[in-house]
Amino acid sequence: MNDCLLILIPLLLTLSLALIIRKTLVALGVGIVSGSLILTGFSLPDTAVYMADKTWSQFYRDGQWQAWHLNVLAAMLLLGMMTQLLARGGAVKQFADWLYHRIKSGRQARIGVVLLGWVVFIDGIFSCLAVGHVCQPLSQRYNMSREQIAYLVDSNASPLCALLPFSSWGPYVMAILAGITLLPLTPLESFIEIAKMNFYAITVILLSLLIAWFGIGFNTATDTQPVAADEVDVGSPWLLGSPMVTLLLASVGLTLYSGASNAQGNSLTEWITAADIGTAMRNACLLATLLAVLMLKQAGRSLKALLGDLISGVRTISFAIFILLFTWMIGAVIADLGVAKLLAGWAQAFLSQQVLVAGTFLFCAIMAFTTGSSWGTFAIMIPIGAEVAIAVEPSLLLPCLSAVMAGSVFGDHCSPISDTSVISATSSGCAPHDHVITQLPFAIIAAMSALVGFQLLNVGVATSWAWGAVVLTAVLMLIAYQKWAQVESVVERVEKIH
Repeated sequence: MNDCLLILIPLLLTLSLALIIRKTLVALGVGIVSGSLILTGFSLPDTAVYMADKTWSQFYRDGQWQAWHLNVLAAMLLLGMMTQLLARGGAVKQFADWLYHRIKSGRQARIGVVLLGWVVFIDGIFSCLAVGHVCQPLSQRYNMSREQIAYLVDSNASPLCALLPFSSWGPYVMAILAGITLLPLTPLESFIEIAKMNFYAITVILLSLLIAWFGIGFNTATDTQPVAADEVDVGSPWLLGSPMVTLLLASVGLTLYSGASNAQGNSLTEWITAADIGTAMRNACLLATLLAVLMLKQAGRSLKALLGDLISGVRTISFAIFILLFTWMIGAVIADLGVAKLLAGWAQAFLSQQVLVAGTFLFCAIMAFTTGSSWGTFAIMIPIGAEVAIAVEPSLLLPCLSAVMAGSVFGDHCSPISDTSVISATSSGCAPHDHVITQLPFAIIAAMSALVGFQLLNVGVATSWAWGAVVLTAVLMLIAYQKWAQVESVVERVEKIH
C-alpha cells in the first residue's frame, strides 16, 4: 500500500499544483523531479543522471534520432514565427481593411467573423488576436456589441484547432497520441476519429453559426462610432491569405505524397496510414513561413524588422514547446513508475463502464477550467485516460480520448484565466469578465449537449444517433434560452417604466 502511495505522489503533485497555482509548466516540472527522485532512491547524483538521460532520449534513442519529436518541435517553432510575421508585418491590418469594404450588412459582418476564424485556423491564440483586431471596425460600422465579437472570435479559435490535424494543435496532440502503445490506429487517423466524436467543439462552432446568422443572444452596441469607408485603406487579402493557403495545401499535398510513396496499395486510407505526417507538417510550415518572409520583404519590410518578427515568434511559441517537452518527460517518468498501470487496475476494479466517457469529459472540463489550459490538460489526461479506458473497456478508448479533448476545450473555452478568453476579449475591445459571462450560457448549452452524446456512446449507441441527440439537445436548449432572455428583457423594460 505504501509503495502504491509513493509512486502516485508525482501524479498527485502534478494535478494538485496545476489546479492550485494554475501554472502547468511548474506542475509538470515538479512531477518530473519528484518522480525521478523516487525512481533513483532519492539520490541526487543519480536523479540528475536519470533526468539527463530521459531528456536526451526524447531526441536520440536506440541509435537513431527521434524524427517525430524533432519534426513536431520544428513545425511548432515555424508556426510561431509565421504567426508573428503576419501579425507584426501588417498582413492582419491589410486583410481587415480589405474586408471592411466588402461587408454590406450586420448579418454579413457576423458571418464574416465566423468565416475569418475558419480561414485563420493555424493557431488558437493567433486566431483570437487576428480575427478580433480585424473585426473591430466591423463592430463599429454595424453596431455589433464587443461581447458578441469576442464570442464569435473565441468560439471559432480553439474549438476549430481541436478538430484540424494541420493546425498547431495537430502535431502537439498527435505527439502525445504517438506515446500510447495500444492505440488502434496511427496518430493521424486517431486524431481524425477523435475529432469526429468531439461533440463539444463541433457543437460550439455550429451554435456560433446559428447565433451569427439570426443575430440572437446579444444586444446591439450603443456606444460605437462608425468609421467612414473612405477613411479606411483599400487593403489586400493576399499578404495574409497566401501563406495560410500555402500551409493548408502543402500540408495536405505533402502528407498524401509521402503516403503514396510509402504505401503498398493505392487507397486513400493506406496513403494516410503510411504518411510521414511529421515531415510533411514541418516542410509545409517551412514553405509557408518562407513565403511570408518573401512577401513581407517585397512589401517593403526591412530585414531587421523581419528578424525581429522571427525572434518574437520563437519567444511566443517557446512556452508551448517547453510544455510539450515536459509532457514527454513526465510521460516517461510515469511510465517507469508504473502509475498508469496502477490507475488502470483500480479503474478496472472500481470504475463503472457506464459513466466512463461522460465522467472523463466532466473531469477534464473541471481541470481545464481551473487551470485555464487545454494543452496542459491534454498533456496530463490523454495518457492516463487511455490507460484507464484500455483497462475498463478497450472499445471506449477513442471515445474517452475524444472526451478528454472535448472536456479540455470546454473548460479552457469558458475559463476566465484562459489565454484565449483574455485575448479574444481584449482584441475585440471588451473586458475579459464581460466576455466570459456573456459566452458562458452558450458554452454550457454545447457542454450539456456534448455530455448527452458522450453518455450515449458510453452505453453503445452508434455515433450517428448520438450526434442526432446532441444536435436536438443543443437546438432545444438554444430556443429555451432565447425565450427566457426575451421574457427577462420584457420584465426589465416593465420595471424601468414603473
